[in-house]
Amino acid sequence: MVLFKRKAVQYVQRPPVNEDQEIWAIEETDEIFTNYDDYLARMDFYRQKRFICQITGHSGLDFFTALRNETEASDIVNDAFPDQLKQPILRRVQFSTISRIDNLVDNIYDQFNQEFFPGENVTIITETGERYAGTIRDKTKFPQLENPDGTIDRAAFSRYSCQLENDSSQEAVVDNEHLYRDRKVFTKQILRSFLKNAIWREAWSGAPWLVKDSIAKAYHIPMDVPMHLRKEYQIQQRQLQSKLRKGAEANAAHTNGTKLPELKPKGGKGKNGHMSAQDVARWRQEQIIEYQKAIAADPSLATRAFPISGDAQFLHFASPRGGFQPLAAKAAPKPPSPPAPKYPIEDLEIPPVLDMPRRPDLKYLSRDQAVSDIKPRKADPTDILMKSIGPLLETWNTLNVYCEVFLLDSFTFDDYIDALHFRTETTECELLSEIHCALLKRIVNDEKDLNGKVQVTLPAAQEDEEDGSSQDSSTKPTPEPEFKPRTTRSSLAKSEAAEIKAAALLAAKVHQASEIDHCVPGYDWKMRLRKRDFKDGRWVVILVGLLNLLSIDVRYKKTCEEILAHLASTKLEPTEDAAISQYATLNINLRVQVIQILCMLCLETAAIRSYMEECTQNMTQFRKEKIDQQRARKAAIEDLKLLLVEKKALQPEETSPDPDIAKLEVEDLEESKIDRIADEDEAAAESEDIEPVRSRSLRRANDRAAERKRKATEAKEKKQKAEIEKAKKPSKQERQLEKLLKKIEDTKEAIKEYEEEIATCDNDLRENDCARTRLLGKDRFWNRYYWMERNAMPYAGLPTSSTAEADYANSCIWIQGPDEIEYEGFINLSAAENEQYRQAFGVTVPGRKMHEEGKTHLFTARDWGFYDEPKALDDLLAWLDARGLRERQLKKELQAQRANITSYMENRRKYLSDAEDKKPDLEDQPVTRVSTRTKIYVDTSAARCLKWRNTTAQREIGHIHSLPPTRKGKALPKASGATRSTSMKVAFEDEPRQTRGTWKSGKPLGRQGTRYEF
Repeated sequence: MVLFKRKAVQYVQRPPVNEDQEIWAIEETDEIFTNYDDYLARMDFYRQKRFICQITGHSGLDFFTALRNETEASDIVNDAFPDQLKQPILRRVQFSTISRIDNLVDNIYDQFNQEFFPGENVTIITETGERYAGTIRDKTKFPQLENPDGTIDRAAFSRYSCQLENDSSQEAVVDNEHLYRDRKVFTKQILRSFLKNAIWREAWSGAPWLVKDSIAKAYHIPMDVPMHLRKEYQIQQRQLQSKLRKGAEANAAHTNGTKLPELKPKGGKGKNGHMSAQDVARWRQEQIIEYQKAIAADPSLATRAFPISGDAQFLHFASPRGGFQPLAAKAAPKPPSPPAPKYPIEDLEIPPVLDMPRRPDLKYLSRDQAVSDIKPRKADPTDILMKSIGPLLETWNTLNVYCEVFLLDSFTFDDYIDALHFRTETTECELLSEIHCALLKRIVNDEKDLNGKVQVTLPAAQEDEEDGSSQDSSTKPTPEPEFKPRTTRSSLAKSEAAEIKAAALLAAKVHQASEIDHCVPGYDWKMRLRKRDFKDGRWVVILVGLLNLLSIDVRYKKTCEEILAHLASTKLEPTEDAAISQYATLNINLRVQVIQILCMLCLETAAIRSYMEECTQNMTQFRKEKIDQQRARKAAIEDLKLLLVEKKALQPEETSPDPDIAKLEVEDLEESKIDRIADEDEAAAESEDIEPVRSRSLRRANDRAAERKRKATEAKEKKQKAEIEKAKKPSKQERQLEKLLKKIEDTKEAIKEYEEEIATCDNDLRENDCARTRLLGKDRFWNRYYWMERNAMPYAGLPTSSTAEADYANSCIWIQGPDEIEYEGFINLSAAENEQYRQAFGVTVPGRKMHEEGKTHLFTARDWGFYDEPKALDDLLAWLDARGLRERQLKKELQAQRANITSYMENRRKYLSDAEDKKPDLEDQPVTRVSTRTKIYVDTSAARCLKWRNTTAQREIGHIHSLPPTRKGKALPKASGATRSTSMKVAFEDEPRQTRGTWKSGKPLGRQGTRYEF
């Protein structure tokens, strides 16, 4: 804001202007004048060299120069100030009453100098004095702990998770004492310039600082000034104090005799206007002398009461010696009772209730669960381990969220587990094969696409050097035969040592992946992948070569060697068939790790990044559309209010006081109900006349029956009367009312349509939010709750999927244990903190966790449990306490999604029970087999996961991933479960350039076909 005489320049309000009226405008201020003299006077005012730029402080400028300087300086200040500090500082400054800007800057600087926020670039100093540059990724605040007597036991502090710039794979967890900003980033001078650019206040004493409206809206800062800080309230308080002071003076004027001297201290001479100890003692002595003189002149003053206000009085009692009586010793004041807690508060600060219900027992997918009261089942080598549950959910979520990129049909979580458990060499599981082939195709392009370019960053290939050396050796001329020298004892010892060394190296080798990868000369895994050589399970050979290359990286070395030790075992011949047969017996935990590695590699590809960018653009479009629909709905509601007011004015006056006629609208909506009641009463009366039935007599039963019959008769007569009135020729007012009623109904229908569109936009936003996996919330013990359908996928999977009849995707609520930082900081406290918590609540935090969670517990982030029944969900909602901060949000989310969650839980139960019911019938029947030249196919109804078919790939590229392309011009079979019933013909092409439907303008359609049919 440009200042004039240290006050903000106030612009002239716009006058009413006609269309053909001549005006004069000032573009810089957007002011309009209808009088030329007023325009000239305003321009003369702006051209004075008396304006000040508020940000730079430059004075002696004309208005336009000051405005231009302020705009440029504002841009410079906004660019120089850290973005991560803007919102928290502005929230702290909003409504501050510190008068001077210098004091405000000092206060804010002291508060935020040692507080950091995610996204800031900081310097990390270790205990040894080493410095590392890093970026803050996460921040955890630990509240202040107080003793019952009010003393502070532990001050509040924060811990920060920082990512090192030199090595992005390493993170450091430090507190604010080991973090520092660059000196030039956050200084008092920069802070002062930023505050002067962002805040302002009105020109009256005591006015609070306010953030500018445009900035407050950008950072979502509340702009409603509290009542006690408004100017009107301050004026009222001053007027009230003035009245009280005048009333006290008037009451004192009514007293007769000599007035006691006023006990007012003299002006301070000490520092900051305060009196020193000597001045206070001297002033007290002077006041005692003045009182003694006044009492000696008029003794009645010693016992006179001097009313100060309407209720309060100060009484002075004289002592026998002419002085004041000594005051009685006051008792020690009672400690104030602690204030009532204002909910919501920290969940663990809510006192535990002994008879409250326990959390419902969790179910575990693995057998090595961490439980206390339930005996774990005996582990089986084929069972999934607890450490694999997280990767299992992660890979299933990735494959279903990005199924359009991978060209895969969506599949249920139970079918995914069955496919991973599928172990046979005679039958190929299409779901398992298609997952591996689709992921591998994203790592390396087809040979026709950019010459088979590798889309991910792979470690340096040692086998390439070996290939080069072998090629060099092949080009060398044939060496001449050498004559072996005569064997001696020393040469014989050397040859034996070399043989022993070679045998030791062979024994230390854990796999033969390199031999399998190069079993065909010049045809390694990259060449196989470029040619899409997946048929008959040969994708396993590609997988072996890729894992062998990844084992060079220390991040994958241990996992890849464990997998390759089974796939490329040293006990078997290094052939393709051996690797393919070994995968059929691969443990489910290793299969999950293989898919996890492939998914992590695919997330680095350009296809995934472009898909995420496309979803982000779609979300922006859907947000704009939602805002437009909300505005239209708001305008329609306002129109409906006006129409209802107009309807009330048009209704006849004689009908308004009659309550029965006032309910005509409700009766019209419930005509069928009234007729049904009347018919039932008549039928009952007729049945009583025809066939009386003896029953226990009730008091006034006949009166109630007569009353019901009378009301039914009156309702029928009222209805007939309304029909007769309606049949009459309507008057002008009635025609207007009828037209108005029709308009009201149309407006209600429009509001309903707007609400449906808003709900559709919300669903589209959810299905396009693929950048992160959102959780439902956390409970009091920091357990995380997930519902996977909430993240970037339709609730029941793709509607065109081959298993769409299952009508669910995952349906379970998954619970993950607390991470290490949360467990150590809030649950596994020190002995002193646990003792303090026990004294306050009668139990320690770990003991409370074991008691309130029931029989099942989760202790680390690697522990997972789930709920799959509606009753367990209802019991969980009853266990959650809405007075806590975390459980309040969690309960709100669960209640909002309860209808969807329970519905899909029932669909899952029905789907699994139907599959179980069909199994006994199939066991007694012989298995139908169809032999081919390459493999054996069995009846797909025998295993649930074998029913899945990749219809998406068949529609888009003409064939599934694990089979070669179809011939040119050959018609494709109908896709099972797809919405398109006509067969399509495709050219000989592996993958299309675009797989998503678009409008004619090129804009994408809705997410995954749930909103639009295409």
